[in-house]
Amino acid sequence: MITAWLILSLTAAVPQDFDAVFTGATLRFDYFHSGTAEEEHISLDTFRLEGPWPGSRSRLLDDTNLGKYLFQLIDLETHRVLYSRGFASIYGEWETTAEARSRWRTFHESQRFPETQRRSQVVLKKRSSDGSFREIYSGIFDPESRSIDRSPVLRQGRMGTVFENGPPDRKVDLLVLGDGYSAEEQDTLEADVRRLMKALFETEPFARRRQAFNVRWIGVPSQESGVTDPRSGTWKRTPLGLSYNAFDSERYVLTYANRQLREIAAQAPYDALILLANSRKYGGGGIFNLWTTAAARSSQAEYLVVHEFGHSFAGLADEYYTSQVSYEDFNPPGVEPWEPNITALLDPENLKWRDLGEDGTPLPTPWNQDDYDEISLAYQERRQALRDAGASEETMEKLFEEVKAATQPLLEKEPYFGKVGAFEGAGYRAKGLYRSSVDCIMFTRNPRDFCPVCANAIEKVIRRYAE
Repeated sequence: MITAWLILSLTAAVPQDFDAVFTGATLRFDYFHSGTAEEEHISLDTFRLEGPWPGSRSRLLDDTNLGKYLFQLIDLETHRVLYSRGFASIYGEWETTAEARSRWRTFHESQRFPETQRRSQVVLKKRSSDGSFREIYSGIFDPESRSIDRSPVLRQGRMGTVFENGPPDRKVDLLVLGDGYSAEEQDTLEADVRRLMKALFETEPFARRRQAFNVRWIGVPSQESGVTDPRSGTWKRTPLGLSYNAFDSERYVLTYANRQLREIAAQAPYDALILLANSRKYGGGGIFNLWTTAAARSSQAEYLVVHEFGHSFAGLADEYYTSQVSYEDFNPPGVEPWEPNITALLDPENLKWRDLGEDGTPLPTPWNQDDYDEISLAYQERRQALRDAGASEETMEKLFEEVKAATQPLLEKEPYFGKVGAFEGAGYRAKGLYRSSVDCIMFTRNPRDFCPVCANAIEKVIRRYAE
């Protein structure tokens, strides 16, 4: 597979400007992100050579204006931005938690970019409350430096292809990694990958844009089956380090083993990552331009992959607000969120998705929030009580179906169901933030496809990669 990737990369037609500026290789900028709720610092770890650049060779500048942070590669001679990419991070979420107000923490992060032929400036910027970006780090990349790690990428694990529609620089390259699958469970991993990718590409807008993607997978065997779950006293040492209870949030699955994850992923071309946990317990996560995590054995695994990929691929926000989260100030009042599917509605005349709305739809858009909240909050209380009592996953899964049976008909009866508007309740806040549709994959487990605003946001990101 790697040989085919090299051949495709070399034979694909590329703009002359790319070859004049870049070497065609991928560099990974590894760094440490440290601080508290009040201050943050970036320090260089290393620059790491990976393989041929898998991204677009003509669309190098990110014009989506998405992400809490922005990475830029700047030519030192001309001061021209050569490459940019918006992103979010574990640190960016952690700094909004209570823990960040009382202690320091450090997270390892990476940004990947096409290697330049000349010395360049690498810059990290952070979004301010007014939406602008301010610089928080600047360093120099020197392609002649002896400190660049140019050692070969270690071949490890089993690799496969779900489907391939063209050369990496012309497609969205999606790479799926399995964690907590033993050597004897690698066939199970492949079956999980194929089942969950089938679900993703049966969901609009991914279904109609399937030809824009390549999907590959890698499985590095774990010594034992399963992943870490601190609340149940389960501790596993796995290749990707996936674990429940991130930020002390029971269902949130993250990993802090960024470097070893990146070394595994570097074996194949990728623009986006999905990490599958070999677990039945409901859980997952998605951080914009970082990765998606999902419990592959959950009865809700198909939904988890689709919902969390909406976060990591297109920067979509959670639209729900009744579930418990560890964030205390994720979307501050009076600040317009950068995510494309929620709004503070500070200027209704210039609603960010006004081009998708219909004349005559009121803003804010009325809906029966009180009745929905009564059902949803009661469900959350029951869910927590069952967890506290050590209920089985089978019992939890039955509860999922109960709440769907209660909320789906309720939302479908709304007068503005299927319409684009501004429905109050979104982004972990019942008041002051608005979502674009009364129901969506980013709001509940009910819908089959993404709402028009979310689908439009996904389309825009696909066009950044696929030609």
